[in-house]
Amino acid sequence: MTMNARQLWKRITAGIVRRGVGATTAALALIATFVLGGTVSGMSAAEAKPAWGWGGGGKWACSGAPVQAGYVITGYDRSGCNGAGSWYQQPAKDGMWTCSGSPVVAGYVITSYDRNGCSGIGGWRHSLARDGIMTCSGSPVAPGYVITDHLQSGCNGIGSWRHNVARDGIWTCSGSPVVPGYVITDYLQSGCGGIGAWRHNTARAGLWTCPGSPVPRGFRSTSYQVGGCHGLGAWVLARA
Repeated sequence: MTMNARQLWKRITAGIVRRGVGATTAALALIATFVLGGTVSGMSAAEAKPAWGWGGGGKWACSGAPVQAGYVITGYDRSGCNGAGSWYQQPAKDGMWTCSGSPVVAGYVITSYDRNGCSGIGGWRHSLARDGIMTCSGSPVAPGYVITDHLQSGCNGIGSWRHNVARDGIWTCSGSPVVPGYVITDYLQSGCGGIGAWRHNTARAGLWTCPGSPVPRGFRSTSYQVGGCHGLGAWVLARA
C-alpha cells in the first residue's frame, strides 16, 4: 500500500469513530479504487480507455503479446502496462482503421493511410478485398486477385495500386502475382504508368508465354520464338 493510501486509511478509520461505519462506505470504495490503479475493477488506465479508430468490443494487451487470430490492432497507449505500452485488439471489420504494425487478416487489403493516426504512430484503413479496389503500397494481394494499375500520388502520397479479380486477357502491372492456372502471354514496357504491364491468360494449349511465366500442372513449354513477347522471347504451351 502506498503512503497516500495509508494517509487515506488513517483519515477513514478516524471518520469511523466520529461518524459511524455507514458514513464511510463510499470512502472505502474510493480507497479500493486508488490501490487498484484508478478503476474499481483493477484495470489499468490503458485498459479503461476507448480505442482509437473504431470503438469498443475488444481488449487491451501489453506490447509483445500475440494478436488473436482474426483480430487487428486499433489503439495504442504509451503509458499502458506500467509504461511498457499497451495495444487495443479488436475483431477485423470492413473499413476499420488500424495501427502501424497491425496484422492484416486474410481477405483484407490496406486502402488508406493517416500519418497522425493511432496516437501519432500512423494508422491504416483495412477493407475487404473487392474487384477494382485501390490499395496502398505494401498491402497484401488477396488470393485470386492481380494488380492492374498504379497511382504514384495515391494513399496520401505513398502510392496506390488497383486490385482486380483475375480474368482471361487482363493486363497486370510488373510485380503482380500470377493466379494459379494463368500464364503470362505478352509484355508492354510503357504499361501500368510506365512500370511495365503483362497480359495474363487462362492456360491452354497453343498460347505463347513470356519469360518467367509459370507453367501450370498438366502443361509443358515446347517451341521457342526469339521475337515473341515483344522481343523478350516466348515459348509455346502444350499439354503434358
